[in-house]
Amino acid sequence: MGNVTVADYLIKRLHDWGVERIFGYPGDGINGIMGALNRASDMEHAVEFTLARHEEMSAFQACGYAKFSGRLGVCLATSGPGAVHLLNGLYDAKLDHQPVLAIVGQAKRGGIGGHYQQEIDLNSLFKDVASSYVTTVSTPEQMPDVIDRAVRIAIHERTVTAIIIPADVQEEAVDPYPPHEHGYTPGGLHYSPPRIMPNENAVREAAEILNGCNKVGLLIGQGAHGADEEIMQVADLLGTGVAKALLGKDVLPDDLPYVTGAIGLLGTKPSWDMMMNCDCLFMVGSSFPYYEFLPEAGTVKGVQIDIDGKMIGIRYPMDVNVVGDAKETLRQLIPLLKRKEDRSWREQIEKNVAEWWQVVEARARLSADPLNPQFVFWELSSRLPDNVILTSDSGSAANWYARDLKLRKGMRASLSGNLATMGPGVPYAVGAKFAHPDRPVIALIGDGAFQMNGMNELITIKQYYELWQDPRLIVLVLNNHDLNQVTWEQRVMNGDTKFSASQYIVDFPYARYAELIGLKGIRVDSPDDVGDAWDEALRSEVPVVLEAVTDPNVPPLPPHIRMEQAREFSAALLKGDEDAMQIIVQSFKGKLQEFIPRKK
Repeated sequence: MGNVTVADYLIKRLHDWGVERIFGYPGDGINGIMGALNRASDMEHAVEFTLARHEEMSAFQACGYAKFSGRLGVCLATSGPGAVHLLNGLYDAKLDHQPVLAIVGQAKRGGIGGHYQQEIDLNSLFKDVASSYVTTVSTPEQMPDVIDRAVRIAIHERTVTAIIIPADVQEEAVDPYPPHEHGYTPGGLHYSPPRIMPNENAVREAAEILNGCNKVGLLIGQGAHGADEEIMQVADLLGTGVAKALLGKDVLPDDLPYVTGAIGLLGTKPSWDMMMNCDCLFMVGSSFPYYEFLPEAGTVKGVQIDIDGKMIGIRYPMDVNVVGDAKETLRQLIPLLKRKEDRSWREQIEKNVAEWWQVVEARARLSADPLNPQFVFWELSSRLPDNVILTSDSGSAANWYARDLKLRKGMRASLSGNLATMGPGVPYAVGAKFAHPDRPVIALIGDGAFQMNGMNELITIKQYYELWQDPRLIVLVLNNHDLNQVTWEQRVMNGDTKFSASQYIVDFPYARYAELIGLKGIRVDSPDDVGDAWDEALRSEVPVVLEAVTDPNVPPLPPHIRMEQAREFSAALLKGDEDAMQIIVQSFKGKLQEFIPRKK
């Protein structure tokens, strides 16, 4: 290869692995790698570089890219603070089982151990988030094996790996193969994902349990991606409905009459009813964590399918745990299932689902001051382009994302599921656009998340949107001057009044800010204008910030209100919450919608 540096080899090897893009931020600890990216830019092994406003955003972008492309996401940061900044986005990837490789710089080898500027023990820093593989390249001869292992492990385990490269090592010459001597290991390209086949006896045992139950409750997660046809067949044979964990929202369309929607605090009443009245819990590809929304332990039978044996049997004491790929396992299971002739369970679920969507619409159309946030999402739902990609941030926006949007076949959607961190909504959207530049993307976030980092990544969108075949990227910002999700949690979980010092969000001209940096801004504060605002945003030839001025006192009502929640909520109001009267009115109006008779 001639006089090729470690950094040059790194970039070419990433290209050989199929990496097309690196998300990152420069710094002198990675000058060698930035130089290699520059040198390769006009060569056949070029890898594109996307500049974020902050390293954490680079990690989120890499995670979003991995989620929506199914491929390896790569992020790059300098030594010291740059490496530290990556951590939150990397934990998001790790907890949601996404393949992401982090490449970070380090002080020169001669300075390590000398309290040198920006010197941090990076192996210790990354040893948890990249627990499957993290190593420092201390000699050029390591590089071929290290990069290959880091990529392969990240893809195979669907996890985070990290490579630490001191600044001087980046500039040293390297050969594609290390010396043919004792103590060295060569690398090697190529990886073919295995077919994780289940134990046949376990599949038969699962079929026996499912055939022996009359009211199966089926819960799917992101691990069921690609098995949608099999899930539908199983649901039909078992005569049941399908509830979806948040990360599994786009596995099955919401317009299927037996899909009960989300489960949990952000979930739906049909999902709650199905779980509380089933005689068998059947989980496929989900690690849904909230036990209180599942049947009580020991009261029903349980069957779980998951590709990862570490995730089996940790949420409910299952009678049968089947380790295997969801699609392959369900294919083996289907011939063993007997079709339920009694369809009353399925009919009741479909009736509950139909009534629920009527409740959702009725709640969305309730008046609020000035806008009901549910109405903003409801008006979007019917307008969603067929191939849209949706991202949501953590916060109250996730409630309406989970409940009010009816996804159709072919749509994609995700959020930070297990870390549930604030901040990924906009950088996920950037990652999605680079994964699918020909598809429209909509990010759904609150004003807290936008002020935290979304407004900065709007500049990233400005920088790159002309590269995308379809320039449509819409950022919905719910402007309610409140860190709304936590405000409600303080009331319902702790019985505390709203603490304005921590919850109040200063007003900001979100739509005008978009216009200021050369994008399109739309501000809406009247329900009569919401539909037109969405139509205008979806027609735009430049990215859009749609600022919706919404009422913070519209409650994200859970599917079932437990006695302790009601007690704490009442205590908060009795203590003199500043918004008590508005809360009482909105809560009463919202809950009442469940009991109003409607035409079938």
